[in-house]
Amino acid sequence: MNLDPDDLAHCRALLRGGSLSFHAASRLLPARVRDPATALYAFCRLADDAVDEGGDRSTLAVLDDRLARIYAGTPCDHPADRLFSAVVARYAIPRALPAALLEGFSWDLSGRPCDTLADLRAYAARVAGSVGVMMALLMGTREPWMLARASELGIAMQLSNIARDVGEDARAGRLYLPRSWLDAERVDVVRLLREPRHSDGLARVVARVLRVADALYTSADAGIARLPADCRAGIRAARLLYAEIGAEVARRDCDAVAGRAVVPRVRKAAVLARGLVGNMATAAVPAPLPEVRFLIDAVAATPAPPRSATSLERTLALFERLERRDRVLPRGGGATLLGQVQG
Repeated sequence: MNLDPDDLAHCRALLRGGSLSFHAASRLLPARVRDPATALYAFCRLADDAVDEGGDRSTLAVLDDRLARIYAGTPCDHPADRLFSAVVARYAIPRALPAALLEGFSWDLSGRPCDTLADLRAYAARVAGSVGVMMALLMGTREPWMLARASELGIAMQLSNIARDVGEDARAGRLYLPRSWLDAERVDVVRLLREPRHSDGLARVVARVLRVADALYTSADAGIARLPADCRAGIRAARLLYAEIGAEVARRDCDAVAGRAVVPRVRKAAVLARGLVGNMATAAVPAPLPEVRFLIDAVAATPAPPRSATSLERTLALFERLERRDRVLPRGGGATLLGQVQG
């Protein structure tokens, strides 16, 4: 699809400054996916920033209104909104998907706690699993099994970030680790939020979150292997880079309070070199997580967009038309038709 080049340039600049991992991985995606993905991530980035930078209920009301206008085809006068409006129409993205993202942000603002792993997965399904499903739609994938893998990849990435940012989040008054796990390790939640400190018990909770993320990454690998060939490298790159964040936290004995784990540039390159040379091994894949079923159901209830014919399909169709024309026209008729098509 053709997107406004000036709007695209604006959104690319926005993501270069605020979404480095996406910007790096997106360079491995084909332009047919990279451009609409830029629109998607730009809208998500702006919404996330609006909530993080002192957002309140009125902020969410503004975001809801912007989303309504995007789906009505009358977006606000902003490059991200204009691009995203074109993308959701072209790829038949159900409104329930970006709405789930905004719902996750509302949970942030309300301080909704994650008491159990199911609560944590429900939150991650909204703020990250929804984005994974939308990315799958941009790649032309609407199969429920594949959408489940895409949402699980998004959740795994979010869990990697949560494990890395325990101290940073606590200092901001936020805590995403399951409270029941913290209670089992005798970690005082009130004290952790008031004065974040590393402890053996906290490290064990962080390690559990990383193990859940690793299992989801393994599950997602089966989906990555079945993506269109020109999309696999970019998505695998994102998967590897985010998983390496968790690996770096583990190397620090799961101390996610003393400092933010950063993957050195040299190691990033080594990880990508190892992972991008071939397909990653995949194991048996479980049923979709119950927390992501509403995302998959929303896509199933939305008619798919008209499929664009590939260049090979267009060529075959042309020859079929020429053959039919040759059967009913005098000699030279086919050449006339070919001239019309070329013209």
